[in-house]
Amino acid sequence: MVGCSQSYAKNMGLYGQRIGCFSLTCDDVEQKNAVESQIKRIGRATYSNPPVHGAMIVNTVLGDDALKKQWYSEVKVMADRIISMRDALRSEVESTGSDMQWKHITEQIGMFCFTGLTPEQVDTLQGKSIYMTRNGRISMAGVTTKNVKRLAQAIHEVTA
Repeated sequence: MVGCSQSYAKNMGLYGQRIGCFSLTCDDVEQKNAVESQIKRIGRATYSNPPVHGAMIVNTVLGDDALKKQWYSEVKVMADRIISMRDALRSEVESTGSDMQWKHITEQIGMFCFTGLTPEQVDTLQGKSIYMTRNGRISMAGVTTKNVKRLAQAIHEVTA
């Protein structure tokens, strides 16, 4: 049996709306029936009646060709911005003269980047008003053309 859990909340900007799915492949109908009954039991106990307005919004957007095309276009703009900020961060950190390898910044994908910084280095950055999780994960959505140089310099200072 193989399972996959997907969340669509970020893609649609519907945080907290429980938009997503949980898919399983089963070997036969008997296994499917047994698994389905348990999944329904867990779902009922977890959230009973989830809100439907988020699902209705997704259905409206994806069910209308013009809205779907607009949504794809807007997602592409945001994805391209994240990619350009990854490129800029890597370029700026490398231009500080850092001896470290930074290619992982542009090899990763998505809204978040694991910088490779240690918890102690992250703590030092917090003193410079730069915030990320203690495992070094930073939101690339918060990196802009206005702050990328300052971020890169601060990263260089804590890694030098």
